[in-house]
Amino acid sequence: MAIVLDRILSQSAYSHEVDVPIEKIDIADWLFTLPEAEYLRCCAPDHIAAGVTTTDDGRRMSINVEMIGTGLVVQHYVAEKAGKTYCRMNSISDVFTANGRTQVNVVWELMAEAIDGNRTRYTNRVTAHPTDAFMDFLAQHGVAYEDAAAARQAAGGDHNRRETPLFAESIARRALTRANGVAS
Repeated sequence: MAIVLDRILSQSAYSHEVDVPIEKIDIADWLFTLPEAEYLRCCAPDHIAAGVTTTDDGRRMSINVEMIGTGLVVQHYVAEKAGKTYCRMNSISDVFTANGRTQVNVVWELMAEAIDGNRTRYTNRVTAHPTDAFMDFLAQHGVAYEDAAAARQAAGGDHNRRETPLFAESIARRALTRANGVAS
């Protein structure tokens, strides 16, 4: 699957501050132990299902199923970097539309940075690139790339804007629960 890296289909980044010291944050732990019910709460009704698995070569993977705009998206996020304050996940995502199925490349970055001793800023950045399959899909359906990119930007940006504070608060709850010695 070829990715058209010199083109950005959509990109958005939103931040939310939480009352948790950076030392207590562990994004990778949260991401790879996130109960499905908590994932659903993080952007209902858009989030449909989530799970964790590994690639054939043992890399950690997060599978997310969600609605973004009018498309049903199945994301196969493979961890490129997975740490306490930064995770970079990369997915060749299946997108199911009224016109059929295609694929896009989605890079999801989850970042935490200290604001002061007791506060942390969480940033959720999502960048989508077209694949060759996506470009062929547009050509087959007579859709201009600019129109597809504008629709994806609007839908993806809105989705990210709504889920970012919910992810941040979920990460904060997990951090505080772990810090207090309570298994979650």
